[in-house]
Amino acid sequence: MPKDWARMFPGQAWQVAEARHFAAALLEGEDPRLVDDAVLVVGELAANAVRHTRSGWYLGWFQVVVGFTDDFVRIQVIDQGGESEPQVRSVNSAEDQSGRGLLMVSACAKDWGVKDRPAGGRCVWAELARVSG
Repeated sequence: MPKDWARMFPGQAWQVAEARHFAAALLEGEDPRLVDDAVLVVGELAANAVRHTRSGWYLGWFQVVVGFTDDFVRIQVIDQGGESEPQVRSVNSAEDQSGRGLLMVSACAKDWGVKDRPAGGRCVWAELARVSG
């Protein structure tokens, strides 16, 4: 059975770093590659929540949930919803300044997806494989 840890954050850009620190603290003692990947995933999903959803509006919020099983770590970022569905975008040139976030998440995660929430908003999740001993 997974063990989940969750924390709410104000929907402000500077809170993305706080979300990364939250995840890193929970993953202390795990394989450093897993920690690095998890921190990257949390950072990208939290930044997307603040930048592209109502979470970044006045008094907005987002929530980070980190769940543990024997085989994987599941990261969820719950936001207040937005106009468009999160999706991996093609990056046309090395000069493009944005659009790589979900591409990096998909490269780190064994699986990821988006789930709309009944009360509004959505959950973007990613599962990262745990490295065994």
